[in-house]
Amino acid sequence: MKLMLEYDLLGFQTNRDLNNFLACLQVYFGLKSKDGIVITERGQTRLQKFPIGIDPKQFAEYLAAELSPAEEKELSSLLQKFEGTKFAVGVDRLDYTKGIDKRVEAFNHLLAAEPGSMSLLQIAPSSRADVGEYQKYKEDVENAISQVNAEHGTDEWKAIHYTNDSFSQAALARLYRAANVGLVTPLRDGMNLVAKEYVAAQDPNNPGDLVLSKFAGAAEDFNEDEALLIDPNNPEETADAISKAANMPLEERVKRWRSMMDKIESYTIHHWSADYLRELDKGSITVPADQFHHLGLGWTNEAEMPLYQDYASALTSYDEIDSADAALKDAAYGDVKSAFEALAAPLKHTQDRLWDLPVATASSDGHRGQELGAREH
Repeated sequence: MKLMLEYDLLGFQTNRDLNNFLACLQVYFGLKSKDGIVITERGQTRLQKFPIGIDPKQFAEYLAAELSPAEEKELSSLLQKFEGTKFAVGVDRLDYTKGIDKRVEAFNHLLAAEPGSMSLLQIAPSSRADVGEYQKYKEDVENAISQVNAEHGTDEWKAIHYTNDSFSQAALARLYRAANVGLVTPLRDGMNLVAKEYVAAQDPNNPGDLVLSKFAGAAEDFNEDEALLIDPNNPEETADAISKAANMPLEERVKRWRSMMDKIESYTIHHWSADYLRELDKGSITVPADQFHHLGLGWTNEAEMPLYQDYASALTSYDEIDSADAALKDAAYGDVKSAFEALAAPLKHTQDRLWDLPVATASSDGHRGQELGAREH
């Protein structure tokens, strides 16, 4: 957390994560925020929510892209297994945070209530395979899938199709479009772009439905009138949502999809990056050389110079006093000096610069030659 506060701007996927970070700062360091700004000895750090998006146009291109012969063959073979039946798709790293085991349990409940109603395609590339806990999780998931298939499957039909293979984005786009239901049910996730990718891949005239964990970051973007939001720790609730999604009338599916797609198209990955840089740029100002020449040309970080306005105001007042009024001029110069010292102190720490106050030099008016200057080291 200390290292993160070395930055001028911190972005978080969700308000939940942003608030968690602010709470930790207060608990561990006693730091409070005001209007999303935290002040430390280094200076100011601004904290904001920046929910990452996708490129829907590029995803549309994926749907039309050619696959390699090997992947085309694999994809065709996979989709043949679902011909004439409904199926849901889940795409996750094989990580315990993704809640794949709970998803399998939910499918078990669904098939107990509605035998043979639909299948699940679970794509789960291995993650941290050299870590013991991940190996055990992989075994637990595979054992659970085997039990569901043994209990609910037949010689002609398998309940859950499971693979650790990785697929290209183009292949995934086709699988998303073919699936009747997209399952994004992590126990906790920053955003989970699979949710947005699934929506972007749908046929506008016959879209599938999204079942989404309320603990995924994407749930802050999609409301209950769009995605079917569930608690992934409750398999019965998840099973009900899958059934509802699979049997939802076309008109409602289109309405939900259109609303989600409008959001995806209105805030893409390009908007996200532009907003980030635009917000970062707000922390810098251009200081005219004739107003602030001793701090150098070009820009400096306004967040690191909260006292600049005080200094500028004092300098303006000093310049407006008639040189003939020596006493008043000296008093105003004292204000300028105090304001500059207050301004220079944080600059020494935050920018690794040493601003030296030069000795007074003679000038035509006897005072203006004492104007503050600085030398950068």
